[in-house]
Amino acid sequence: MTNLPVNTLVAIAGLLAGIVFGATAQKTNFCTMGAISDAVFMDDYRRLRAWLLAIAIAILGSQALHGLGIVDLNKSIYLMPSLGWLGAILGGLMFGFGMTMTGGCGNKTLVRFGAGNLKSIVVFLFLAISAYMTLRGLFGIVRIEAIEATNLNLMKRGFAAQGLPDLLTKLGLAAGAARWLAVAAVAGGLLIYCLRDADFRTSPVHVLSGLIVGTLVPAGWLITGVLGADDFNPVSLASFTFVAPTGEALQYLMTFTGATVNFGIAAVGGVILGAFLMARATGTFKLEVFVDADDFLRHMAGGVLMGAGGVMALGCTIGQGITGMSTLAMGSIIALASIGAGGVLGMKYLEEGSLSGALRAMVARP
Repeated sequence: MTNLPVNTLVAIAGLLAGIVFGATAQKTNFCTMGAISDAVFMDDYRRLRAWLLAIAIAILGSQALHGLGIVDLNKSIYLMPSLGWLGAILGGLMFGFGMTMTGGCGNKTLVRFGAGNLKSIVVFLFLAISAYMTLRGLFGIVRIEAIEATNLNLMKRGFAAQGLPDLLTKLGLAAGAARWLAVAAVAGGLLIYCLRDADFRTSPVHVLSGLIVGTLVPAGWLITGVLGADDFNPVSLASFTFVAPTGEALQYLMTFTGATVNFGIAAVGGVILGAFLMARATGTFKLEVFVDADDFLRHMAGGVLMGAGGVMALGCTIGQGITGMSTLAMGSIIALASIGAGGVLGMKYLEEGSLSGALRAMVARP
């Protein structure tokens, strides 16, 4: 196996990690949109805390790898010295709104796909096409000319990257102290918030889901940054994200001959396979179809919004919400807040029946 090309080794490891991700999400019902919905409508914050725990674990593991010199997070797309604030805001809102139309984010779409939900196949296709069109197709013109044209060049402002530690060093702190202060503030604050709640602490399924998903993010950095290290053909540093890789996965399926599978494509396939295996093992595999034409149109529109929005925001609830946050990137914080706002707006829209009513409901919420 050691004689296999680096790309193949990374793909195999990505597939295996994706299987663990998909099986975990299927078994524990780990879902960002569901977490927001539970908090907004049922005042139940356990799934939200599981998601926040995953962020904290991802930050601790990823920053430890960076601090030990095992991987260089500055090579990831999240820490580029070009802050795409408009893409993070607009794309995040689009993605958050879209995931409420489909009943789940990009990760949940893949998990439901594997568990037999035929509606998720439609979402998968429209998300993938929209993502690829925004990445390299017709929508890409708008993204480059209107969205990325507003990016802030942080190098001109004296920043080497867009991480919170870089911001703190501008305030006079040493680089090492700035990094661990940021880690302590963000990851420590999230851990305290999660673990102080007795209902969450006594719910093994929620705690376990957060621990496993959070650990898989630094595992992704290890796979691409260490296993994928090659002097002649290095693999791009990446971890779990499910928007652009879904578009690339569809393109790979259509042009298999001569195409190369990467970590993201393999992880997408792994999540679907892991969810399928877990659903079959637990007897939860069930075919589900649309109830009417409106249901179809809502899922189709949601897939388009998630695909385009996720690419503009450089990630989804996993890609920016956990993987991006593990790098402590300022753009990830903006995108995560925007996705959350878009998700709440979408839920209120479905409840109120109009955007104006949804906005009024959000403003009126105590």
